[in-house]
Amino acid sequence: MDTNRLKGKNILITGAGRGMGAANAESFAAQGANVCLGDLDLDAANEVAAKINEAGNGKAIAVRMDVTKREDNAAAVAATVDAFGSINVGVFNAGLNKPRFFMDIDEDNWDLIMNVNTKAMWLGMQETARQMIAQGPMPDHPYKLINVGSIASRKPLVDVTVYCTSKYGCLALTHCGAIGLSEHNITVNGYAPGVVVTPLWEQLDKDLVEIGFKDHEGQAYDDIVRDALQIKRVSYPKDITGTASFLVSDDSDYMTGQMIHIDGGWCIQ
Repeated sequence: MDTNRLKGKNILITGAGRGMGAANAESFAAQGANVCLGDLDLDAANEVAAKINEAGNGKAIAVRMDVTKREDNAAAVAATVDAFGSINVGVFNAGLNKPRFFMDIDEDNWDLIMNVNTKAMWLGMQETARQMIAQGPMPDHPYKLINVGSIASRKPLVDVTVYCTSKYGCLALTHCGAIGLSEHNITVNGYAPGVVVTPLWEQLDKDLVEIGFKDHEGQAYDDIVRDALQIKRVSYPKDITGTASFLVSDDSDYMTGQMIHIDGGWCIQ
């Protein structure tokens, strides 16, 4: 790993207390970036930040943030700037899922998922871009916004209708943001995982049994690997960090409006 590849990158990451967010924060910092870890669970984010600072390459801070609130997004951006002098990358990773069959969806289920997965992404993009615009254009590289999407923006799934809708929205925000922010030298890209073994998927595995869609825990993993994936295993955060690092790095400077799938070949079908 090049410990200087991301040197000079000051990055805000939402949902960084665990799972992919934490793995990316550690990976970015190991490559020289400074990272602000935003999470509703401040204790978890502080643990990740402490681990990063102990490793001794990039620096890390943690902030408590409810990603669905504009003021918390603005405060997280301000904390990043206060700690590191500027912000040049935003990674909008926070998300959740709560499966329901189509006719069992209610307003609470809809609002919860759409607020965390889509509204929060829009708020984070907007508040981060506002600061980037105020800083003025960087001379050599664009500012970067990175949205964490999902296979669910390409594969309608009967048991997670609202999640699919939210991730279609993530794809639209990536496309529309790339167009709307181009005049400010801000690129917008994203990556779309499939099945990643994280706390989100571990809870989803339990929830699918609870609603009667699967018979036992682990069946969802087994069925997807057998029927949908060309690479016959589920993925782990370490399978995602390389692509995330590429999007954060200068190597992706000429890309915008793209959603890269890291899905084991699920989208081929």
